[in-house]
Amino acid sequence: MYSTQKIVIVFSAFLLFISCNQEDKFIYKNPDASIDERVADLLPRMTLEEKFWQLFMIPGDLSEGKEKYKHGIFGFQVSTKGSSENGAEQILDYSGGGTAKETAILINDMQKHFINETRLGIPIIPFDEALHGLIREDATAFPQSIGLAASFNTKLMDTVAAAIAIEVKARGIRQTLSPVINIARDVRWGRVEETYGEDPFLTSRMAVSYISAFETRGVITTPKHFVANVGDGGRDSYPIHFNERILEEIYYPAFKASVQEGKAWSIMTSYNSIDGTQASANNAVLNEKLKKDWGFGGFVISDAGATGGANVLHFTAKDYAESTQQAIEGGLDVIFQTSYNHYPLFYEAFEKGMIDEKAINEAVRRVLYAKFKLGLFENPYVSVTDLEKNNSVVNNKGLAKTAALESIVLLKNETQTLPLKKDIKSIAVIGPDADAARLGGYSGPGNNPVSILKGIKNKVGNSVNVKYAKGTEMITEDFVAVPKENLFHLDNNEKKPGLKADYFNNIDLEGEPALSRIDEKIDFRWTLFSPDQSKINYDYYSARWTGKLVAPESGTIDIGIKGDDGYRLYINNELIIDNWKKQTVQQITKPYKFQKDKTYDLKVEFYETTGNVWFKLLWNAGIKDTWEQEISNAVSIAKNAEVAVVCVGIEEGEFRDRAYLTLPGHQEELIKAVAKTGTPTVVLLIGGSAITMQNWIHEVPTIVDVWYPGDEGGNAVADVLFGDYNPAGRLPVTFPIHESQVPLYYNHKPTGRGDDYVNLTGKPLFPFGFGLSYTNFTYSDIQLDKNTINPSETTTVTCKITNTGNFDGDEVVQFYIRDEFASVARPILELKGFERIHLKKGASKNVSFKITPETLTMLNKKMERVVEPGTFRILIGASSNDIRLRTILTVE
Repeated sequence: MYSTQKIVIVFSAFLLFISCNQEDKFIYKNPDASIDERVADLLPRMTLEEKFWQLFMIPGDLSEGKEKYKHGIFGFQVSTKGSSENGAEQILDYSGGGTAKETAILINDMQKHFINETRLGIPIIPFDEALHGLIREDATAFPQSIGLAASFNTKLMDTVAAAIAIEVKARGIRQTLSPVINIARDVRWGRVEETYGEDPFLTSRMAVSYISAFETRGVITTPKHFVANVGDGGRDSYPIHFNERILEEIYYPAFKASVQEGKAWSIMTSYNSIDGTQASANNAVLNEKLKKDWGFGGFVISDAGATGGANVLHFTAKDYAESTQQAIEGGLDVIFQTSYNHYPLFYEAFEKGMIDEKAINEAVRRVLYAKFKLGLFENPYVSVTDLEKNNSVVNNKGLAKTAALESIVLLKNETQTLPLKKDIKSIAVIGPDADAARLGGYSGPGNNPVSILKGIKNKVGNSVNVKYAKGTEMITEDFVAVPKENLFHLDNNEKKPGLKADYFNNIDLEGEPALSRIDEKIDFRWTLFSPDQSKINYDYYSARWTGKLVAPESGTIDIGIKGDDGYRLYINNELIIDNWKKQTVQQITKPYKFQKDKTYDLKVEFYETTGNVWFKLLWNAGIKDTWEQEISNAVSIAKNAEVAVVCVGIEEGEFRDRAYLTLPGHQEELIKAVAKTGTPTVVLLIGGSAITMQNWIHEVPTIVDVWYPGDEGGNAVADVLFGDYNPAGRLPVTFPIHESQVPLYYNHKPTGRGDDYVNLTGKPLFPFGFGLSYTNFTYSDIQLDKNTINPSETTTVTCKITNTGNFDGDEVVQFYIRDEFASVARPILELKGFERIHLKKGASKNVSFKITPETLTMLNKKMERVVEPGTFRILIGASSNDIRLRTILTVE
């Protein structure tokens, strides 16, 4: 006789056997079935919660509790240490994480949970950023994207992207939120560095090279930000109001090529609105254009936090639930948020049945299709052993150097200051960027990045006396926020840190405060929200801070406020600053005589009627004119050197747009002071965008743009300085003479009059495609296979390039067209091809460009793509403003 317990055990085993046999029959678990069949089988099995979680992605892992993810999840951006340059915080908070091995183990453990411990066993897609190298410890940092574009070499991009993809996949990461393929027509935008520049053709070619390398290796790419991410004033995520023609001609081509040629399987939307509708819920852009017209089969994700932006920022939805409904029905598939705790805001729309079920199922279908396509159901894990055996990081250092070399652009080289002579005995290396080895935005720590100073020392060893001086900080503050250490308040006669703050929901400081709290100092940026969203109006409030201020030194200190008006400042009940009016953001300071360690009564009052506030109590206490002494030190070493290499840079990044394009701080004074010594001066520009130079360009003989050159940047720069490599990078963006010319780009349409201002030319300082060499190249013998073709025919233009200088080197041959007469205005110039070639001195090479119907296609008045009969000017040159050869092609 079996006991009751034994019967239960046997019966349970039988049920488990039956269950396993049933699972074996599930079509979605059958690797021999088609992806469509597997998706069709799995989707009906899913509950509403399980569907929602396949449409929700966040940074994180399972450390907060596996039970939170019992219904699965789209995927994680697994915890890692990352950084954004210049001290700027990125949108996401990267924390924890570690080496490649640690990352792979963590991802494998997470996959095991979702496959073995959730009801349906749906794996996750681990994702991360890999703009110019994976943002992780011990991953290679290649030159920033704008630098890769400056190479004008798609073969190099193929190789670099393949190397990044291998490093990405080896860790178990299967999606990268890259590349950025927005068109950078306004160089004030802080994210120009992340792009491939201003031209749709160059951007398309670089994008396809990057994307193809990843997608063919089983890593999904996510071109972004669809469809434009910069608006008026060069401001990030500003609303755009482009008509269909400019979208089709300028902003769509790179995305279309990414999808149709590169086979990108994901797209990220932008934060901004497009013609009044937020990008994350734009039916015309996402459903009609991307998915229907272009046949995009992948999934669309939002930028981090953008889905709720419809009600928070764009004010086109009454709450998060409605915002979610608009997004999913408008063509968004996956909601990208920054925290698990945000999910109830978006699940509400699912739970209440607000979203069309067909839209939900279509979004889930696209996600599941991608997971099957990646093979994650059969092969979700990575081999840690293989990862340890194949040290790809070390192997990629040589490639990182090659990429850096090809990215460097020689902008000026009068009197042939470069290359430096091999018998040089002393070099002064100066500037804040000389020893910094900055990598650019969306970078990890890099793999032992080499600074310019280190690279020069590596090059010359002990044979050359290399002296270094910082010269000045890149950013020099003449005023700083009054620190918390100098502020306190009394509570029952007890001294406590911070100031008492009272906030009122009126502009007159009247009645009872809606919010009272302690603010440790007055240094705020309420640009998107009020001081407290739950209690204080966004655009109609006032505030009063009271407490004590302790003087750090004796003497006259300039103290005041920088911020949105109106405001008042009282010290010891004396009104020091009265700016109680609404006009503009401004900084007002007044001298005040302080005694060290003495305590002063402090009161600051403020009101706001429109929102978007900067507000800071500041002074110049403790700030000495140290930059003048630092420049003096730099001048001293420059005087005693045979050459001075001055490294200067800019501040930029996400949500760090630049109103001024000059070098920040006192770097211009540094350049001029060093140049004044008479020592030959080489200026190296570090940054990812255009810099204006009218204040100093004529005082130095040599200028080189090295962008953010990556891990091997310092060694590459040293090779260029000493002539072991002849630079041939080209500018992918136009450098203006002055900010007033911006936006300025080469492929504009005819103006109808002139380009100039009454007090400034309309021409740039350095045009698109510009770059010098240590040698010279002549262009000759242009010819067309056929001078006359019909609209469906193809022809080829060929020319001869000869190296007539004294150095071997590369030349970037650029092919442009100009439609001589058309039914609608056409650009004065359009890049249609480029080729980077290497020629030894005295050597020649024929270069050819195929001219296809696609090359000559335009949008007519009916927005139809046609090749109109007429004449086309065929132009070959060294830049958009240096056309060397011309001929005419006739289309009959």
